[in-house]
Amino acid sequence: MTPRRGTGDDTGDEALTACPPPDLMLEPLARAALLEDLGGYGDVTTRAVVPPGAVCSARLCAREAGVVSGMQMAAIVFRLTDAALRIDILHPDGSACAPGDVLMRIEGAAAAILSAERVALNFAGRLSGVASLTARFVAETKGTRARITCTRKTTPGLRLVEKQAVLHGGGCNHRIGLSDAMLIKDNHIAAAGGVGAALGAARRAASHMIRIAVEVETLDQLDEVLGTGGADVVLLDNMGTEALAEAVRRVDGRMITEASGNMRLGRIGQVAATGVDYISCGALTHSAPILDLALDF
Repeated sequence: MTPRRGTGDDTGDEALTACPPPDLMLEPLARAALLEDLGGYGDVTTRAVVPPGAVCSARLCAREAGVVSGMQMAAIVFRLTDAALRIDILHPDGSACAPGDVLMRIEGAAAAILSAERVALNFAGRLSGVASLTARFVAETKGTRARITCTRKTTPGLRLVEKQAVLHGGGCNHRIGLSDAMLIKDNHIAAAGGVGAALGAARRAASHMIRIAVEVETLDQLDEVLGTGGADVVLLDNMGTEALAEAVRRVDGRMITEASGNMRLGRIGQVAATGVDYISCGALTHSAPILDLALDF
């Protein structure tokens, strides 16, 4: 399984993949997870049975094929437990792995490695699962212009690393949060008093740096958006394949088109063939199974 890199546009996703968040940004996530696991008394099992001063070498291994993510997070977890640990990452984030591959080696105090083991594996398995599922979706778009993107349907507190995992799998990112871009959905339209009112208000409020997206569910709603103007992106939500193709024809390059809603692996190829620019899928982050990894001494 090999992650496909994007064809390059103004999203900046490739740059984000090449320049991961600095450890300083991720340390609070790792620290919170360690505190959750260690509780008020620390690792009572390790403290009881591991001799003081014991040193060991451990390997973080893949038990199944996939795309690696979470090595940066796992390394942070180990270093927070003991800064003296020696950590060698053999399969960096974004690389493919096969069963039996050694992804990381850790050497040093046995107690520190044991106390960090589960938290490190939780991050690595979860994020590698997101990257691996993303790569499967991306593979279905081969030969088309469509790019796979994630949504805000992420694990609370882990959005940054889960969205990074999507990039590792060859996908791209939607907005990171509510402050990145304007996305006018059906409830916004209802509260604003209609498509025209919502788009007009959004355009007046937006700076030249903020894009405006609007969600539609029917071709009639799309025609209203096209007649009103003011949107940079149109989300074609829960449309059938034929309707998506007609929507792309009507837009005719005047806006970025994004298909969303009920996007399953078995359907992605058909959706990509309609000519949409993006396909957003919440399942990349809310339903990805973990990649089976293990830590062996």
